[in-house]
Amino acid sequence: MKTIVVAIDFSPITPHLLLALEAVANPESKVYLVHVAAPEPDFVGFGVGPQYIRDDRALELREEHKQLGNYKTHLHKKGLNVEALLVSGPTVQTILNEVEKLHADLLIIGRKGHSKLYEVVLGSVCKDVLHKLTIPALLIPEGS
Repeated sequence: MKTIVVAIDFSPITPHLLLALEAVANPESKVYLVHVAAPEPDFVGFGVGPQYIRDDRALELREEHKQLGNYKTHLHKKGLNVEALLVSGPTVQTILNEVEKLHADLLIIGRKGHSKLYEVVLGSVCKDVLHKLTIPALLIPEGS
């Protein structure tokens, strides 16, 4: 594999994604850990929103950035060429955009075990990404 994108969401499945990455990557691979941060909430009548909301969001983004950095450092120690990207936007489209922009050869993504009702009502990021993906994907199910 030349370029691998790993979609990270900081859920309990994330360590399994990293183990799968270690199994398929080699030192010549270029690895991108991509976390899609939720877009800024829109506040009708508040412009950019109340200060406490902005402060909470800033803290959340700092924590996510720090965790991505920890994963990057861990994988560097394993001899992998890794970059960590924290991007904001709608999750499915942002993952697809990053895969295309980075010229990825493989996407590693987790699949949570939601019920069919949940998927009908709220959808499934994994399912929606796979439906539109044009490259191979390594799907890691929850609980693996």
